[in-house]
Amino acid sequence: MNSVSRPGSSRPAGSLKSRDYERIAKAIAYIQDNLTRQPSLERIASHVGLSPWHFQRKFRHWAGISPKRFLECLTVERAKGLIGESTTLLDASLELGLSGPGRLHEQFVSIEAMTPGQCKSGGAGLEVVYGFHPGPFGRMLLARTEKGICALSFAEEGELQQVAALRRQWPRARLSEDGAATEADALAVFDPRSGTEREFHLAVRGTNFQVNVWRALLKIPPGRAVSYQQLATRLGRPSAVRAAANAVAANPVAWLIPCHRVLRKTGALGGYRWGLARKQSLLAWDAALIGS
Repeated sequence: MNSVSRPGSSRPAGSLKSRDYERIAKAIAYIQDNLTRQPSLERIASHVGLSPWHFQRKFRHWAGISPKRFLECLTVERAKGLIGESTTLLDASLELGLSGPGRLHEQFVSIEAMTPGQCKSGGAGLEVVYGFHPGPFGRMLLARTEKGICALSFAEEGELQQVAALRRQWPRARLSEDGAATEADALAVFDPRSGTEREFHLAVRGTNFQVNVWRALLKIPPGRAVSYQQLATRLGRPSAVRAAANAVAANPVAWLIPCHRVLRKTGALGGYRWGLARKQSLLAWDAALIGS
């Protein structure tokens, strides 16, 4: 089996620059719009204002694999295949024995939900520390309480808007910005070694149904996906597809709670609160992590 270079394996995630992601996202969007034409490396590079050599070099630095290999993971056929492979994924909890970057999220990410009383209080008495950090998918906000990470979002809307959203999530908590306090978590989130070297504890605030959906998402391994219908059925609520989709959309912790691994039953990407180009990128990053 040919080996595949893992994303982030040769450099810390915090060193990746947001502007590189923006160029890559632009390239991915161009490819998706012109998929049937199978645009060449030269044409894609020209679209993002780089030479083919420079584009390939930046792409490899960002993703750890070549543009050609990465694009194979972004086709509609690939998305449909993910759904087809995942018919019984949640029920069977496939690949429980995996180690390394491909192991199930639930093996190294645990959710501690707020109690009903704590939810009602809006986080009264809690201190929420947050910081903004560079990452492979753009600048991100990471926030945590003493119990664990409570928010991870991509800060496309601007820092003030992101802080306002965090305030709405925790209206009565004490918010303070301290990038030094959140830097270690930010560096580890997209490090492929995290699946074997550390566990992430999440402290989330949501309804019982939302928390159950988020826990179900943790059972989806990298390189796999489920449909909204499959997710609702696994939760014992086969008619609650819309409610399940709303819970997926309300996920407060991107990537670690892998809501990007839920697709429409046709294989189409569906929505994503941080943009479809980023969802495409996350799915391909997943596939590259396990060398599929």
